Parts: sequence; structure tokens; C-alpha cells
Amino acid sequence: MMLKWSWRFLVGTALLFVFYVLTQIFLFTSFSIPSDSMCPLLQPGDNVLVNKCYAGARLFSLEDAIDHKPLHIRRMPGTSDILHNDVVIFNFPYPERWDSIGFDVMLYYAKRCIALPGDTLEIKNGHYRVSGYGGSLGNIESQDELARIMSTEQGVQWLIKQNCYYAYPFDSLLNWNIKELGPLYIPRAGDQIHLEHSSVVLYRQLIEWEQGAKLTEQKGCYQLGGNEITNYTFQKNYYFMGGDKTENSRDSRYWGLLPEEYIVGKVWRIWKSIDKSTGTTRWERIWKKIG
Repeated sequence: MMLKWSWRFLVGTALLFVFYVLTQIFLFTSFSIPSDSMCPLLQPGDNVLVNKCYAGARLFSLEDAIDHKPLHIRRMPGTSDILHNDVVIFNFPYPERWDSIGFDVMLYYAKRCIALPGDTLEIKNGHYRVSGYGGSLGNIESQDELARIMSTEQGVQWLIKQNCYYAYPFDSLLNWNIKELGPLYIPRAGDQIHLEHSSVVLYRQLIEWEQGAKLTEQKGCYQLGGNEITNYTFQKNYYFMGGDKTENSRDSRYWGLLPEEYIVGKVWRIWKSIDKSTGTTRWERIWKKIG
């Protein structure tokens, strides 16, 4: 009798473990919020449930990801597209160096989607603008505060000292900053661009990541992996991500565009929240819905 009970216990435990793993892979997973870059919506100490069904669960070799080998990521069909203002969890695309896209399976960011594939984005006086989109984008109060800070020379100098003023792609001819940026086109799969100085400085990392080859210039001509090209057709979709605390968020304003494959899913609810300064549970935040 004892042997029969033990066998049932082991089988039940194994089935529960398999169910947990499959749930983590295909349905929901949990992440802890470490910083204040998404305040006040998400606070340090929040633990959030991430809906993977929304964008579709990802399938890739964990061994290749850990060994930093070339990674092929497939995505299951999702229930909906990522939309403006969705809060998502994603793998940070520049874990080692900011001029080359990489993948760290353990390094995640939480940000808000500001611009979608096919959008044209501008930042005017610190505020996000997307051509043809009439709604608000991001945390407007925080953008107002950033504009106030940047309205004075003292505020601008403070941001420069914090290395927070100048923006992607840090090109002297474009001379973009977090006050005035763009227009920046967000590529979608199938879009073709003509290669010139501005398009190369904006999209070089994306092209090199897609092709696994270096894009170089010689005597005004561009070569990709040793072959001369004049135009390039994107194979992937990209997004522009922004933190709600705009004066203190390392987001797409600094590192550029996010490949769609790097998106884990949409933040759904806060399931646990601990005040890091006191160690107490913030009960008023438990099960708060995001979005």
C-alpha cells in the first residue's frame, strides 16, 4: 500500500512540475522589477506576471543562449499584436556593448512600447510624437517634468553630466538629444532603405545583427560581408521602448531599437510587492492590473 501511495505521489509531483514548466514556457512567467525607471506604474520590489500568450511564446535553444552562440528564435502564434503604450518585458539587446546587438537570457528590462514597426517617431521638447497617432504616449507628467528641467541651461548641463542628454545614435551630424530627436522611422519586415550616412548610422546594428556580417564603407560605397550593396530590406520588426520615469530611464532614446524576437510578453498584473526599504508587503499593490 505504501509503495502504491509513493508511486502516485511521485507521478503527481512529476505532472505538477511538467505543468509548471509548460506554463512558464507558453503561458505566464514572473519577473521582479529592480529599478524605478517605470515609476510610478511599476516600483522596485514589484513582482509581475507576464502574459506570453499576448505576443506568442518564444522557442529557442537555452544552451545556445547561455553559450552566446548564434540564436534562432521562433515565436508561437499570439493572441494580439503589441500596441502603443503596452508595458512589456524583453531581453536587453545590448548586454555587452552598445554598438552590437547581443542576447543575455538573464538580462531583462521592463519598458513601455512607444513606437511600433512602420511608425515614424519624433521627440519634441522631451515629448514623444508618432506620425498619425493621436493618443498620448508614455507618462506625460514625467515628460512635462523633463521638459521643465531642459528649459534651463542648468538643467541641460546637469543631464549632460549624468550622461543622459545626448541620444541615439550619438552622431555629430544628426546631433540628436532627448529633447529633440527624429524623425526616426521604425523598420518593419519587408521595408527597404537606401544606404547613405543617416540610414547607416541609424540602422547599422540592426543590419549587422540580421545578416551576421559587418557593414563597412569604402570610398562612399557600402559593403555587407564583402559584397557591395546600395539598398537593404529588413527581415525583422522593431520597436521603440521608453521608461515612464523619462529623466531616469536607459531606454531606446540611448540604445536604439528593439528586435521583436527579444520581447518576452506583456506585463499583466502585480502578484507580489515588497517595499525594499522596509521589507514590508505593499498590500494595496497586490493583483493590480497593468494596462
